[in-house]
Amino acid sequence: MPQAFDIVVLGGGNSAGYVAQAWVKAGGGKGKLAIVGDEQVVSYERPALSKAYLFPENPARLPGFHTCVGGGGDRQPPEWYAEQGIEFLTGTRVTAVDVAAKALTTAGGDTISYGKLVVATGARPVTLADFKTPGHDLQGVHVLRNVRDADALLEAIKACKAAGGKAVCVGGGYIGMECAAGLALNGLDVTVVFPEDRLMSRLFTPEIAAFYESFYAEKGIKLLKGDIVTAVEGEGGKVTAAVLNSGAKLDCSLVLVGVGARPNTDLFAGQLDMVQGPPGGIVVNGQLQTSNPDVYAVGDVAAFPLQLTGGNLVRQEHVTCCRLTAAHVVGELLCPGGPAFDYLPFFYSRVFSLSWQFYGLSEGEVVRHGDPASGKFGAYWVKDGAVVGAFLEGGSAKENAAIKKAVVARPAAPSDLAQQGLAFALGL
Repeated sequence: MPQAFDIVVLGGGNSAGYVAQAWVKAGGGKGKLAIVGDEQVVSYERPALSKAYLFPENPARLPGFHTCVGGGGDRQPPEWYAEQGIEFLTGTRVTAVDVAAKALTTAGGDTISYGKLVVATGARPVTLADFKTPGHDLQGVHVLRNVRDADALLEAIKACKAAGGKAVCVGGGYIGMECAAGLALNGLDVTVVFPEDRLMSRLFTPEIAAFYESFYAEKGIKLLKGDIVTAVEGEGGKVTAAVLNSGAKLDCSLVLVGVGARPNTDLFAGQLDMVQGPPGGIVVNGQLQTSNPDVYAVGDVAAFPLQLTGGNLVRQEHVTCCRLTAAHVVGELLCPGGPAFDYLPFFYSRVFSLSWQFYGLSEGEVVRHGDPASGKFGAYWVKDGAVVGAFLEGGSAKENAAIKKAVVARPAAPSDLAQQGLAFALGL
């Protein structure tokens, strides 16, 4: 059955929920906005999946973390969309997009036409199949991107306990670290395997990484650096071991793969301008408008000019970027020609009793401060004499706000920055 809407948001993840929230707040009106998503549920806060969803006690569950509760907005269960006059087509997979005809085709053969399109298709996890790793299809090999993945992982944790309790996490980045913590909290014997020389190597300095590596070791999590999983072995279709490039073999009945994500741009190949090579994504301008003026892109899929670096294209896989790009696009849809999107890179994580935040750029000289043994420490990144980035572990809300303010201000770094430490940001 053909359907037509003024504005269609393609993708039912975080970004779609944030578009809906911004639309309602801005008074966009009822009956004009539709969201098309292939999951069976409406938008929810994906960061919960690798954090509280895996907790063995008092875990996060839907509807408790439907968008936009994580950002302080309304919790948006299905009835919220109906009350606001927003059509949310769940379980609707779009198989083709014709940008010229302004039409989407669904797996069921239906056509959805639009006046303006907001691409919020997000990213998909890189899998062992992408590396053609033998055994990638064995039962017990998992990725984590959506609620269905998370539910499957919870069942796998139970099965793993029954089969000896040994698990392998592939990847030493966000997902690898957070899921390793979640598996360990569930009582599993966890080994993390990654090719870099330290955890979170794209952000953490060796000294910062050493703190988290030591903390993980105290929790019983083993870290194997400079190695990769080259094969997964199994019996009866189920995982029994991970084989490493070094020749080692790790007995396990669960393998969790967290080695990055790729933007979902396939539907727009040959129709919209793309970034060829890293960071990938759909090219947008300062208004988040693609090479087609009636199509916008937000969240993980958008490669936008970062004003902080003079306009080079970046793609940010973070919930904060989803929130802010969604709000900006709604402003453009309702009042075109506004200011260019301005974004301050932000990353955070919570594992065990730890909680850190980072703002800005991890470029230039690193000036560390504080004592890791105290549980509160941080670092500034200084480039061309100015503070361009800041990291803080164990900070309060006030302290985290202070390091953000410092990065936004880009103040000159004093010679005694290390000695001033957090007091420098608090004093601005």
